[in-house]
Amino acid sequence: MGVDLDDCRDPETEDSDEAARDIIERLDSYTEVSPSGTGYHVLIKGDLPEGRNRRGSFELYETVRFFTVTGNHVDGTPTRVARRQDALVAIHREYVQDTDDNSNAEPDHCESADEPSATDGSADVDVDLADEELLEKAVNAANGAKFERLWNGNTGGYDSQSEADMALCNLLAFWTGGDQARMDDLFRQSGLLREKWDEVHYADGSTYGEKTIERAVGNTSAFYDPEPRKESTRDSASTADSSVDTDRGQVYLVEKNRLLSERVEELETLLEWKNEHIKVLEAEVEQLTVEFAERDQATDQTHEERVDDANLDNDGAQLGSVWGRTKQLFGKGSK
Repeated sequence: MGVDLDDCRDPETEDSDEAARDIIERLDSYTEVSPSGTGYHVLIKGDLPEGRNRRGSFELYETVRFFTVTGNHVDGTPTRVARRQDALVAIHREYVQDTDDNSNAEPDHCESADEPSATDGSADVDVDLADEELLEKAVNAANGAKFERLWNGNTGGYDSQSEADMALCNLLAFWTGGDQARMDDLFRQSGLLREKWDEVHYADGSTYGEKTIERAVGNTSAFYDPEPRKESTRDSASTADSSVDTDRGQVYLVEKNRLLSERVEELETLLEWKNEHIKVLEAEVEQLTVEFAERDQATDQTHEERVDDANLDNDGAQLGSVWGRTKQLFGKGSK
């Protein structure tokens, strides 16, 4: 599918606005300058999320649309079209979809089976737990395996480390109640920390890490709440417990389906990589076969030339000998 970014690039200075740079960096796929020179086209593999597909100068298309390919590749971006479903969903929600529609979006996180969470979209929950206890709860949650992989620095299943960084920050946003300072402190303890985290990447002076945390909190609609909820507004305690259990069951099923979908996408990405690797190996085998055939042909030709040269030498010597004897005979007769 194609992401069309219009009116965001100065064709003379080649400078682009912050939003365009942000989208291009997060999609991390083949990007080229549009025909007008005032925008970009980003080509990715993915499925367009439900809802609107255009807002302002940003457009997303996967069908019934022609994209003029210029080949004017943007330096620093990949030369291949990559799968970027997670980044696409986040960008669609942040830059294209109406904010009113976000209330119905599927939550990005799942609490542990025996813990409540705040679901009002606010990030003011005070999570008064030690880091060790908080990390233990995160690892033991329904998506704990994913958290543990990312925490240990494993980027498997992600096309870039930037996507893995965002995935871990999304989880940290949930578990810290949206506490950005604590998110930063925890991320620095993870295996994903790198020098890029503290590099300034934005015109407002924000670092890559600060902007990643800010987006993660903005994308999070549910936050972990260590305190049990009070259900005083319910008709009865039994009704409240039943409702909470039902909600938790639904959230668990939704999260389980999401994790399964992520696993399928990881396997598809791995299969795609293996197929590309096989193509590279087949091309190398074909090239080596051609080289060996050319080498054998050159060797046979050299051998034939040497044999021909030897035959010419022998014929010349024999011819000279016959001619010499003939001259001698005719010389004797004349005398």
